[in-house]
Amino acid sequence: MKVMDLFKPYLGMRKEIYIITVSRTINAFGVLIFPFITLLLNNKIGLSPSQTGFFIALAGFLYAPASLIGWKISDIWGRKKVLIVFEVLATLSYMICIFLEPTMIMVYLLMTASFFFGVAGPSHDAMTADLTTPEQRQGAYSLSYLGFNLGFAFAQIIAGFLFENHLRLMFIIDAATALTGITLIAMFVPETYIPDKQTSKETIKNESGESIIRVLFKRPILIYFALAAFGYRFVYSQWQFMVPIHAEFNFPGEGAKLFGFLGSFNAFFVVILTPVLTALLAKKSNLDRIIYGGLLFSLGFGLLGLYNTRTAFFISVAIFTTGEILEAISNMPFIMNHTPETHRGRMSSIIPLLMGAGYTIGPVVMGAVVEHGSFRLSWSIAALVVLTSAVVMMFIRNYDLRLSGNLKFQEIDRKSAM
Repeated sequence: MKVMDLFKPYLGMRKEIYIITVSRTINAFGVLIFPFITLLLNNKIGLSPSQTGFFIALAGFLYAPASLIGWKISDIWGRKKVLIVFEVLATLSYMICIFLEPTMIMVYLLMTASFFFGVAGPSHDAMTADLTTPEQRQGAYSLSYLGFNLGFAFAQIIAGFLFENHLRLMFIIDAATALTGITLIAMFVPETYIPDKQTSKETIKNESGESIIRVLFKRPILIYFALAAFGYRFVYSQWQFMVPIHAEFNFPGEGAKLFGFLGSFNAFFVVILTPVLTALLAKKSNLDRIIYGGLLFSLGFGLLGLYNTRTAFFISVAIFTTGEILEAISNMPFIMNHTPETHRGRMSSIIPLLMGAGYTIGPVVMGAVVEHGSFRLSWSIAALVVLTSAVVMMFIRNYDLRLSGNLKFQEIDRKSAM
């Protein structure tokens, strides 16, 4: 493979895609707080693992109505307005935290910020889809993911050192970078979807005048996909929940710094490997890459049930991060390629919402297991859950292949009849 082949998926797109990527990179430089929310609840506020898991799950449950609101209004008002308004509101929640001590009031404000980011999220994904063709979509989402992780890599090193004694500064940096990122979108990216009354009428006619739920049930493969991905999200939630608790348990007083280095290692690994894996597996289907990702999740997270050294933590992160990349560059392209244009905002919310239920439930379940069992048992359960989900994805891949084959034959028959 030539070096230039690594960049081919990222070339030839509209300039707005590159602006969105720069915006996400800047924003990621300030993602200091949320990755450390487990340690904030557990260490600074003094909650138990099960209590910590409950509040993290509560924040996830708040994301559900936020996402539902977001998909609805993004397909009615347009993507840009929703993105700007609600990301600014989220940033204001961070700014209030600058003046507070670590208490539950701070946690509630972080949950509020999460709610506002949840409303904005579907607009971001739909905007990227609006600006790309199906052939460009994997490269566009991969580039956005790459940019985010480039900023995130530096953010986690900084956060690991600031967490113990400079929490207020972390909030200042978070708010400043968020405002800078959204300003770029406001100034240089035009509205990508302007609802048209005539288009809406045609859409109603074409989709039998039904809601997103009806449209979704016409595409059952998306439902199957979301249910299988539930297991992926359940296990991946342990990266932000069980890994920092395990690190602090093994290395008392050094857990935050170790987790900060692990987070940076994760992000740098993403930056290095994303273009390589995108190019190497370009001919593989989205579902193929997701299956490979599930197998790597099982191996990487399962490793922590066997070994507890610092080296083992870094090896584990390297393995499951490879799986994370494969899943991240494939999920949204698969969803968008099976979704009509007029429902992208809604579908880019409702499917991740179903998938994300696993991310919400994961800390609650595993928090109880850790508290009443052991880390070895917890990581073994996690490995088994995601391995089962990967097997289910194999069946979905075969179903998708049969479905694609039938559609091709129908198209041939249609052309023959003309």
